[in-house]
Amino acid sequence: MTQGLSRVSSLGRSLTMAARNLALGRDDALPVPPEPEAGPSYAVDADVPVEIGCIKVFRAESFPESGPSPWLDQPDAPAIIDRRVARREITPKQAEICRFWVENGYYVARGAIDPDTIDEAWGAYEAAIARGDLTLAPEKAAEDDPHPGRYLNPHLKVEELDRLLRHPVLVNFSSMVLGRPAIPFQTIASHKGSQQSEHSDSIHMTTYPLGYLAACWVAMEDIHADSGPLVYYPGTHRLPYLFSHDVGISTDEFRERGYTAYRERYEPAIKREIADHGAAPHHFIARKGDVLFWHANLLHGGSARADMRHSRKALVHHYFAEGCVCYHDLSASTSAVHGPVESLPTCGASSPDIAVRDKVVA
Repeated sequence: MTQGLSRVSSLGRSLTMAARNLALGRDDALPVPPEPEAGPSYAVDADVPVEIGCIKVFRAESFPESGPSPWLDQPDAPAIIDRRVARREITPKQAEICRFWVENGYYVARGAIDPDTIDEAWGAYEAAIARGDLTLAPEKAAEDDPHPGRYLNPHLKVEELDRLLRHPVLVNFSSMVLGRPAIPFQTIASHKGSQQSEHSDSIHMTTYPLGYLAACWVAMEDIHADSGPLVYYPGTHRLPYLFSHDVGISTDEFRERGYTAYRERYEPAIKREIADHGAAPHHFIARKGDVLFWHANLLHGGSARADMRHSRKALVHHYFAEGCVCYHDLSASTSAVHGPVESLPTCGASSPDIAVRDKVVA
């Protein structure tokens, strides 16, 4: 834990100017966190150690309840923020952002990405589509829907999108709220509103310990109110995490029925949570270059598209924190951050100090 706390402290000092630059939409003078070492890493910074190689089913119920929680999720987060300001580890502006995050679970950085960077990234994406490097499914929401569907991880094929995923403003903000260096993980590109039902990202991208995921939504154009803007519910990040086993989706059922089970069980449960707690919806009516950052457990989705003609060009980015296990609770599989299940350590060999077990010969 001492190492983890030291990492948080040094990270705070390195991000002294990040909030001011975020407000100005500038990335100069922003430090870039170190790149993760090449190859899979299974070092887990948790209060309750786990043998990764011994986890047979990667679901939330397979892991113990353990901290540490991200620093802004801790009960005394306001006092920690005050102490870090006093020690000049963060600026007063950063402290203001962090207090807002603690209370609301999100933050809007207006003009965080400059127009030239936005145009270059989206232009490269459109060019890759035109060349046939990327093929987008129609995903028609109605007969008069003129826009193509979403594309998962276009940054793997479009260099400009990969650069935007690693943009210092985005990575440094995510590192600041997570309290650990953020590792770029996933992108989703969209021409139109998703109309996706409300959810928490943590059932799709789960961490051990919980909470070490940050997401952001980058507006690639001015967003019209009738386009089906992103909808989010401030404060819902403090609700209990809801996972597959909490709503009765077994691994076998998800394997057999996929997202049909998710729509039948998880989505209604989330709507009940929103209603029961009287959570109020907010809509992200953004200008090009605006960025909405949100907490791993903030409930959000895509609102209804009032006018199918309006596009809603956007990129969604997800970042995991260094030093956590990352997996997909629904399918019970590890994430691409760590590589395929086949590359996991042998049970009993998660630590380099533990010898690999000999194979049992029948």
